[in-house]
Amino acid sequence: MKKVIDDPRLMIKVCDLYYNQNISQLQISKMLNLSRPTVSRLLASAREQGIVKIHISNLKSVEYWKLERELEKKFGLKEVIIADSGSSEEEMKKELGKAGASYLEYMIKDGYKVGISMGSTLHHVVSSVSNPSASDVTFVPLIGGVGQLRMELHANNLAETMSRIYGGKFFPLHAPARVSNAMIRDELMKEKSVSSVIRLASRVDIAVVGIGYPNENSAIKATGYFMVNEIQSLINRGVAGELCMQFFNIEGDTTPYKNDNTVIGIDIRVLRKVPYSIGIAGGIEKLSAIKGAINGGYINTLITDSECATALASEDH
Repeated sequence: MKKVIDDPRLMIKVCDLYYNQNISQLQISKMLNLSRPTVSRLLASAREQGIVKIHISNLKSVEYWKLERELEKKFGLKEVIIADSGSSEEEMKKELGKAGASYLEYMIKDGYKVGISMGSTLHHVVSSVSNPSASDVTFVPLIGGVGQLRMELHANNLAETMSRIYGGKFFPLHAPARVSNAMIRDELMKEKSVSSVIRLASRVDIAVVGIGYPNENSAIKATGYFMVNEIQSLINRGVAGELCMQFFNIEGDTTPYKNDNTVIGIDIRVLRKVPYSIGIAGGIEKLSAIKGAINGGYINTLITDSECATALASEDH
């Protein structure tokens, strides 16, 4: 089983913070959600492996290190992780999945509550988790997941799969992700079986969310919740992206799309209070969606691909 102290990327990050930025081990442990002894062991392991000599070695596994740091500083994010773009969209999603899984494997701690949204990229994340080490972890969907199409992309399915991988608990949200109007949504949200899960989802330690842009290939269309004409209407009104099927513009404002929100799930404004709100998305077409999610304060950690990361770095904040 792979241990946290064997993760080369994490080892490099800890070394950089400690040796180059003169941040104490206690501060590092709080910043990275690690125990103080783990930070110490990572530093010791780095010395044993020859990573730390006079400077931190530029290992291939952290080839995007400078760009990650640049984006963290530029957007005020807790952490940015960059994966290879790959030669196709599917290959890129697999790379994002592996990066996301590796990150979650050392971020999820004993007793944590973890919320998961929906989408094809998150499906790759869940499929890539192979070294779970935490126990007594609770997984909860952030949005309803009862549908008729592409069930493997729904939040319920992803959360349940993670609970099996970790041998933890799972609380299903027995409702569709979206209903036909606000009146039905409001009444359904009052049901105890629904409201109790949504309350739990609002108090997670980690939220893992896909960042979407409404188009022909998006998960919201693939799962049958939005029709082509609805997607086109959103585009015509300057939508930048969506989280949990809730739309926002480039500033992160959801107000222009309030009437489009008939979603059964958390209000995405709750994500602003989650200790680790991890947005995962790649592809240059997601650029505006990622910027909107950051500007709205809905995510504080970003996992993206190198092409999109480079574009983010070159754009005005």
